[in-house]
Amino acid sequence: MSEQQRRGGDGKFGRYGGQYVPEALMPAIEELTDAYERYVLENEDGFMDEFRERLRDFGGRPTPLGRADQLSERYGVEVYLKREDLLHGGAHKLNNALGQCLLAKYMGKERIVAETGAGQHGTATAMAAAHLDMPCEIYMGRRDINRQRPNVFRMRINGAEVNPVDIGRGTLKEAINETMRDWATTVETTHYVIGSVVGPHPFPSMVRDFHRPISAETKRQSVEAFGQLPDAVVACAGGGSNTMGIFSEFVDPGGLPGTDPANNEPGAEDDVDLYAVEAGGSSLAVDEARGVAPNSASLSTGTEGVLHGARTKVLQDGDGQIMESHSVSSGLDYAGVGPELANLVDEGRVEAVNVDDDAALEAFHRLSQDEGIIPALETAHALAYLEEHDDPTELGEYVVVNVSGRGDKDLESAIEETAKRDLPNAPEMDVFDEHGGLR
Repeated sequence: MSEQQRRGGDGKFGRYGGQYVPEALMPAIEELTDAYERYVLENEDGFMDEFRERLRDFGGRPTPLGRADQLSERYGVEVYLKREDLLHGGAHKLNNALGQCLLAKYMGKERIVAETGAGQHGTATAMAAAHLDMPCEIYMGRRDINRQRPNVFRMRINGAEVNPVDIGRGTLKEAINETMRDWATTVETTHYVIGSVVGPHPFPSMVRDFHRPISAETKRQSVEAFGQLPDAVVACAGGGSNTMGIFSEFVDPGGLPGTDPANNEPGAEDDVDLYAVEAGGSSLAVDEARGVAPNSASLSTGTEGVLHGARTKVLQDGDGQIMESHSVSSGLDYAGVGPELANLVDEGRVEAVNVDDDAALEAFHRLSQDEGIIPALETAHALAYLEEHDDPTELGEYVVVNVSGRGDKDLESAIEETAKRDLPNAPEMDVFDEHGGLR
């Protein structure tokens, strides 16, 4: 495989990626590809300089890397947390949303559309659009709207229109479909801010590059904190945006001009183990008769197919129909994964693992109680992997976990899902019964 293919410069990552889109969208895809190459890769008109400046002044980068004292003692390894939950908006999503909205400005677009699942990307896009004075519409599945009401309100506070999607199960897959339909009819004036490293080229490469500051900072901060790169990096994986964000500089050091050097030993990145933790849901089995996979583990159980404009690993039945996915975390509830991440797993550079809903909820409570940090349910999957690992010391001496988002948005879901289970470390729930029940 050529270096260009490995990095996705031609839109392919091994046999994954590509541009499987309707003919009507090709002019917009070609226009976006040209803009990505000129403004992002070549920094034309100082685009990347302005992006980095806005990330610092509006977003609050860099985010800290801090030692988790109680988790370090519990697992017998040095656990460090990359605090993307402290980025403006409470999640890593602002990196990409701000980058794409700014790129739309440079392209002369007048309107922003986006999809969202957990609401983090929708919130980040609404904030970025307001910051750059651009009208914004967000498509969101009805089921996710009900699961993520605080984030829906945050989007509307920022002036975005939120369009409910009632087809299918009303989750992220259907929201992407509707946003694609909107974009297909408004391409001359509208830019689609896709929320993960999925979709047709150049989206997977472009979204990865806007999230690249996460890994660049992690490398530099690791050398400053403990004198070397981490032995392992752990991140949750749905579509894969935070995963590729914190993996990218370990896979492709210096892959973007202007990236901060980490001053580590040349080639040391190859010794860093990378773990993508998927949502195992309630089971890794699939029910083809019902068209349901009670998990969102495309890397672990999916097969090669096409979803939302790219060839990748997807959850599908024997006829190639996309199956409905499931996760207690709406942000991981997606039937596919980014093509670059699928290729890195095939190559053996990234190890795909998974944890189930119960383990994720226990990790949600554990980080809250032990470290005083309420994580997003997505992030809780990455933290659960430390607990589920037979021997965490095998991960190495220094382990970095990407805290991709904060859990404020998940409190209603966490209350509801915790009440259904007998979790050993959950707080007492009878206080709700004493004051009128959960609803």
